[in-house]
Amino acid sequence: MFRTTPSSVYWIAVGAFALGMASYVMAGLVPMIEQAFSVQVAVAAQLVAVFSLAYGIGSPIFVALLPPQRQRLGLLSALAIFVLANMASAVVDDFAALLVCRAIAGLGAGVYLATGITACVAVSEPNGRGRAIAVIMAGMASGTVLGVPFSLLLAERSGWQAALWLIALLGAASWLGLVVNLPALPAGPQMTIRSKLLLLENRKVVSTLLVSLLAAVSSLGMYTFIAPLMTDPAYGGVDSVTPYLWVWGLGGVAGSFLITPLVERIEGPVLIFIIMLVLTASLLALPLAAAVSPWLAMIPIATWGCVGWALQVPQNNELISERERNGDGNLAVALNESALYLGSALGAGAGGFLLLLEMPSWTLAIGAGAVAFFGTALQLLKLRTHRSRPFGKVFRASVADRFK
Repeated sequence: MFRTTPSSVYWIAVGAFALGMASYVMAGLVPMIEQAFSVQVAVAAQLVAVFSLAYGIGSPIFVALLPPQRQRLGLLSALAIFVLANMASAVVDDFAALLVCRAIAGLGAGVYLATGITACVAVSEPNGRGRAIAVIMAGMASGTVLGVPFSLLLAERSGWQAALWLIALLGAASWLGLVVNLPALPAGPQMTIRSKLLLLENRKVVSTLLVSLLAAVSSLGMYTFIAPLMTDPAYGGVDSVTPYLWVWGLGGVAGSFLITPLVERIEGPVLIFIIMLVLTASLLALPLAAAVSPWLAMIPIATWGCVGWALQVPQNNELISERERNGDGNLAVALNESALYLGSALGAGAGGFLLLLEMPSWTLAIGAGAVAFFGTALQLLKLRTHRSRPFGKVFRASVADRFK
């Protein structure tokens, strides 16, 4: 793995690590920022919202506007904007200015990840593209699971600004590494904005984005509600959900690495179907396992985190493969990231609605599992309508390749 993956891919992954930290650390910094700026918690929490909105909505627009012959410049510029916005966030003394800085950081992060994934594909050998994407996603997962707790610990000792300085430092290191190691990227064809939007008429792209959306509704949505389930006396009654959040995150890091050999041996559509099937099973099994023992619940939680993070490797690989000839693979990836953020918001909203209705906590996991099941069914439909080979042949060929 390490011998055949270009060094620039690892530098992109360093930036993804910083991005993973930036995406989630602000939620932990809200209490400190509330005191520092004398604002209410609900107001301080908008720092998370503006980052997510700029990331999920703004980044596809800017990726679509990026000139095809300026892909390398676009990647470096997006990372530079992300770094500078985090530096500015650490020094501003006005809350409104901080909101603007977080929005700019989210925009830079979204454009960087989309262009970074397509760049890692461009510099990799054809048979190493899935591996390269897995490295990027592992970097982001590691930033979320390992970087966020460390940066919060640093913030408790040195102030909330220290966490943002650490993110900026890592981003700057990635930028310097890419300036030195990232080669020129091939230019795509000249396309109008209208022609780029035609990718939404591609059934394979739309169905792939829909699977990502449903997976995010179930996986990221349910992540928001681990606490209500695991603190319920009928399903664990634990005093702290922190160990379960760690298990979920560590499962995500493991999944980002373990998906590498699978994405090279199993055909993408089949692998996505298997992942969605496991995601469905783990979410449905969660309340059953928690009712038996809170320790047993760690198994479906780890599995859920593993496949939830692993899914985006074959998903992005499929999108890039489908749109590479058209020159808008980076836009497809940006739209996929938007689907994840939208799905996360929809899942959180749906779970909150269930709680408002005073539904039992088990309905959260079962509802998430039901949404994942719809995603699994959609992926199965894609397999059955596979243009080149019937599902049975695709599956048998993939399994045969795996054991060669």
